[in-house]
Amino acid sequence: MKAQQDYPRVRIVQEELLSDNWYTLKKVTFEFEKDNGQWETQSREVYDRGNGATILLYNRHKQTVVLTRQFRMPTYRNGNETGMLIETCAGLLDKETPEEGILRETEEETGYRIRHVQKVGEAYMSPGSVTEILHFYVAEYSEDMTTGRGGGLEEEQENIEVVELPFAQALDMVESGEIRDAKTIMLLQHVQIQGLLKVQSKPLHILIAGPYRSGTNDDHVLIEKNVNYMNEIALQVYEAGHMPVLGEWYALPLIATAGSTAQGDEIFNNIFHPSSIRLLDYCNAVLRVGGASQGADEMVRVAKEKGLLIYERLDELPLV
Repeated sequence: MKAQQDYPRVRIVQEELLSDNWYTLKKVTFEFEKDNGQWETQSREVYDRGNGATILLYNRHKQTVVLTRQFRMPTYRNGNETGMLIETCAGLLDKETPEEGILRETEEETGYRIRHVQKVGEAYMSPGSVTEILHFYVAEYSEDMTTGRGGGLEEEQENIEVVELPFAQALDMVESGEIRDAKTIMLLQHVQIQGLLKVQSKPLHILIAGPYRSGTNDDHVLIEKNVNYMNEIALQVYEAGHMPVLGEWYALPLIATAGSTAQGDEIFNNIFHPSSIRLLDYCNAVLRVGGASQGADEMVRVAKEKGLLIYERLDELPLV
């Protein structure tokens, strides 16, 4: 721990060493200036075990994460029947930078030699009694990064099981209480919030929004080409497990039945975009495809106002 100079409202009076069997436990007596200007004497036990780092490995292709399972005595003494805990790979720093430390720990515990890591942040994990700052990382992994079985170091009495789980299952385990480790929950939620992996979900009703007349000069061949392109996208959305819809599927038969005689006539304009706007009330999301289109952009704008999901690529769609 770094040498600490007194904060203007704190005066260290005495430090009493209680234990240095593993790491350092001290009783610190200090004076603290309250808001009313009075000084109050207090004492706290402070456990200094150094700082640490933790990492969540994820695989975009397989939609999986790598965690560890090991026995944790403190949890066993506090309601964890088996004492086994599922966690992200983690370890204390040994006169090294956080990045150097987590690269070492990753290979020792999981058997993966990671090439690149991304810093997520850092946090005090138990500030009421422990000095440790934990540095959080995520990194992509693949099978060609495997250098061994992992499991930790025998000389440090580490008996670590490497656990590869589908991301959706790991999130379910947080909800069910099977995963109760704070750092693990934080990193799983980070991956979810940042969209690094997708969460399996219910099928969505998705409006495909793209150019219809834009750039065609009302050439029926080019218009048909635009519609065919959106139909092809719709098929891929359907094959991904969702239910696609084109505004054109509703509007064009209605326009023809109403007696429209030309693209852009009064009947066409009264039905084409208004029917698509109405259709948005029955959709969960919009997938914007193709090139420039004021009409498609209008669909996106209205969809945002309605709170719908907006996607710009097929690979952004959630798994079903």
